[in-house]
Amino acid sequence: MGETPAFCVDSPQNGFSNGFGLKSKGFETSTDVGDKTFVIGGANNDSASSIGVQIFDKSTGNWVIPTVLGTKPKPCKGNSAVLLNEDRIMIIIRGSAPDDCIWFLEVDTKYVKDKKKVLGTEVVAWSKGVRGDAEKPVVISGPSGVGKGTLINMLMKEFPSMFGFSVSHTTRAPRGMEKNGVHYHFTERSVMDKDIKDGKFLEFASVHGNLYGTSIEAVEAVADSGKRCILDIDVQGARSVRASSLDAVFIFVCPPSMRKLEERLRARGTETEEQIKKRLRNAKAEIEQGKSSGIFDHILVNDNLDDCYENLKELLGLDGSTPTNHKPSSKGIDLPLNHLVSKIDNKILIKRETPELGNASKNLWLEWDS
Repeated sequence: MGETPAFCVDSPQNGFSNGFGLKSKGFETSTDVGDKTFVIGGANNDSASSIGVQIFDKSTGNWVIPTVLGTKPKPCKGNSAVLLNEDRIMIIIRGSAPDDCIWFLEVDTKYVKDKKKVLGTEVVAWSKGVRGDAEKPVVISGPSGVGKGTLINMLMKEFPSMFGFSVSHTTRAPRGMEKNGVHYHFTERSVMDKDIKDGKFLEFASVHGNLYGTSIEAVEAVADSGKRCILDIDVQGARSVRASSLDAVFIFVCPPSMRKLEERLRARGTETEEQIKKRLRNAKAEIEQGKSSGIFDHILVNDNLDDCYENLKELLGLDGSTPTNHKPSSKGIDLPLNHLVSKIDNKILIKRETPELGNASKNLWLEWDS
């Protein structure tokens, strides 16, 4: 989905007067966006309710069940909702763990609009919020032999707890000692075809008759583990990710010259002459696309490996000038049954009401960086 805003929790301040209030109605909340009302929640029982989504179209008077993309929040005992930026709804889950209490339902973002055109139905998309300062995923591309794999290995060795790889999906059979969920998510062609159609993949390609791809869920899994996701993909894959709503840092690594690249490929001694020529042809096309397509935010020239690595760390804020690992807050949100949620500028106010007196007490501010 789109970029996940980061939150911090502050003590309430005096003197709030603006914003709009949305009250939680037990196990359901309703939020108006234009001529549509989004009802989030579901039929409840004594323990929990599922997180369902329905849309009431006020212009036609009809209820619509949308296509729901992304990983849904776990069943809960209630939630509150507030509209952010007119295109997504922030959901605060009552009784959830600290790392599972803030979610977003995209209802009119560019990603959702694009999926509506493709699927021809109403579409909404879930994504999880992150407490603390969220680090963007990193997309690294470059031609074969340029050294991007070495650069990534150097990052992983120096910052083992900070970065993680998303596990790709493939329809081919496992090889040798490959393990499902570790080397790849091995899946059936029909299942992956359906997931691609349903918008669950950021990028995919067919290689020798088998599908390979990066799912949204796989990237979210890295973020949920507290790590910054690295995607090592080709230029075509990077183009697809750039066209999605994932907000990432795009870096292209190129050689100082085609002659240098040819020298490195030949020095590896792993390819035949025909394979080397093919890689060089592909590399020339990739370099032209990488430099001129507008896909990449940064171009790194790997003339000297150590210098290139230092430049990479600087781009990622790992050179000591900025904090390198923003840890999420371990404090959860104690969302009471009786409360009022308001949006004021870039802050969310949760007013806690006592049932007997209706008085607000122990108010809580959430601030987001969108």
